[in-house]
Amino acid sequence: MIAIDEPVIVDVEELLYACVPIVVPRAEIMSVMGPGIAEVRSTVAAQGLDSTGPWFTHYLAITKDAFDLEICVPVPTPVVAAGRVRAGALRAGRVVRTVYHGGYEGLHGAWKAFDEWVSAHRCRSASDLVERYLVGPESSPSASDWRTELNRLLLD
Repeated sequence: MIAIDEPVIVDVEELLYACVPIVVPRAEIMSVMGPGIAEVRSTVAAQGLDSTGPWFTHYLAITKDAFDLEICVPVPTPVVAAGRVRAGALRAGRVVRTVYHGGYEGLHGAWKAFDEWVSAHRCRSASDLVERYLVGPESSPSASDWRTELNRLLLD
């Protein structure tokens, strides 16, 4: 059974981030996340910046074969582009959000349950989505402790 919290609608401020943009076949997603976040964190640190919160993935497009995404670290000021790392921003607005409890292999089912709630409540959302990794393998070896925040920006 997929465990997600009751979704809520919240107002969010603009969020600046540093990211590595990647287009990756679905089967290879797990192999790019670790190196990608290490690359972003290294660039952020080299520029003397601290992260302002948990790292996240901004999914720009999802097809049956691939993910077009950005692996992101929130920052207080824009980064200077270096290598593959570039600056980005999530716009301010209203977001529908929930938290999924469990291992990453359950994220597909969590998004399905979340999107069913969004549809049932007639929320119009943007096509992109954001996963913020609140608690993960770096914090606990037990996947039952992991928490991933799922976010969709509302259009109205």
